[in-house]
Amino acid sequence: MKILFNILLIFIFFVAFVPPFRRFMFWLLVGRQLVKEQKKANRPAPRHEGEIRVEQKPSNADQSRFRGGEYVDYEEVKD
Repeated sequence: MKILFNILLIFIFFVAFVPPFRRFMFWLLVGRQLVKEQKKANRPAPRHEGEIRVEQKPSNADQSRFRGGEYVDYEEVKD
């Protein structure tokens, strides 16, 4: 039991105070899966022959609420 406690204590010490070991542990636990998901997200979707794809313009909340200008009366001039 004492040996297991010592191993656990050394492991916690390495994780807490040794940055290269901490980066390696993060890569083992999370990094590989993260890289796989990023590659999957960046891969273009396969297209079938004759498929039509329409991309919608994203609606931005920060767009101006200005809908038009001031209306001015005018007269048509004939020659």
